[in-house]
Amino acid sequence: MAKRALITGVTGQDGSYLAEFLLRKGYEVHGVIRRASLFNTERIDHLYRDPHQNGVQLTLHYGDLHEGTGLRRVLEAVDPDEVYNLGAQSHVKVSFEIPEYTAEIVAIGTLRLIEALRDHVNYSGRPVRYYQAGSSEMFGAAPPPQNEQTPFYPRSPYGASKLAAHWFAVNYREAYGLFIVNGILFNHESPRRGETFVSRKITRAVGRIAEGLQETLYLGNLEARRDWGFAGDYVEAMWLMLQEERPQDYVVASGQAHSVREFAERAFAEAGLDWRRHVKIDPRYLRPCEVDALLGDAGKARRLLGWRPRVGFAELVRLMVEHDISLARRERLVNGAGFDDPLRGAALAVAE
Repeated sequence: MAKRALITGVTGQDGSYLAEFLLRKGYEVHGVIRRASLFNTERIDHLYRDPHQNGVQLTLHYGDLHEGTGLRRVLEAVDPDEVYNLGAQSHVKVSFEIPEYTAEIVAIGTLRLIEALRDHVNYSGRPVRYYQAGSSEMFGAAPPPQNEQTPFYPRSPYGASKLAAHWFAVNYREAYGLFIVNGILFNHESPRRGETFVSRKITRAVGRIAEGLQETLYLGNLEARRDWGFAGDYVEAMWLMLQEERPQDYVVASGQAHSVREFAERAFAEAGLDWRRHVKIDPRYLRPCEVDALLGDAGKARRLLGWRPRVGFAELVRLMVEHDISLARRERLVNGAGFDDPLRGAALAVAE
């Protein structure tokens, strides 16, 4: 029988790539989505099939990391072999604005899910393997390069909340013998990245500027350095961690760091533009506590998992720019025909 996987955050960037990956592996995939008045499934719409058809492999369930009873019911209904907890309020800057909500979902939400998992394993008698999505933001001010032995020093409510979730996972692994791994992933991007994250904010603006829909891109700290990789590569590492005999924690990273300035320069160059003519600094986008440099050492993942990134920095930027130029071209054509484009609101928000 096919393995069953349960993914929280399935509608997000990582969730969509992971669902694709697992479906290719022959898994039966179940995703947890929050109830909302609007559909937010565009990243996984291409995977969806009418549940009345035969052979459906992707099933969605309503649930929320804010509500433990619903999580327990989903676990009972799915009875998964593997659980991937990718759900979160994942925007670092926003976490300073809504710190309590961030902690409630990222930290306490993880505790709710792991506690529900513990009960499910006890009652069902079936072993379940659990992946907890960590973040390089847990390292924060720790000097680079950062690996599994680097002391954590988070610099945001998001980073602190992820760190609490990390230690909840470690504690439940050691206290109850659960198969739980922490994947400490450094920045990973794609054309599916949310438009308020700096990488996608840049490439979205490049597309709109190239198509004459926008003139200026406002950014914060251009000197912050990040280890950027492709999300499609990183979900493979998540799966590999759960195939090991013993649960451990792993850093997943490209091993190369680039500044926001470098990202912007390369992205604009892909469209034949000079970034200096279009980029301006807005202090509103500066964090109260900055993380200057994140650079991951994924040597352990290379040695034990055999994992290596396939998409390099230059190719990643090119993929994102090409996608967002196409998106902007569609927006321009729709607007020129006199129709309202639902993409326009999001694009204007990025341009603010």
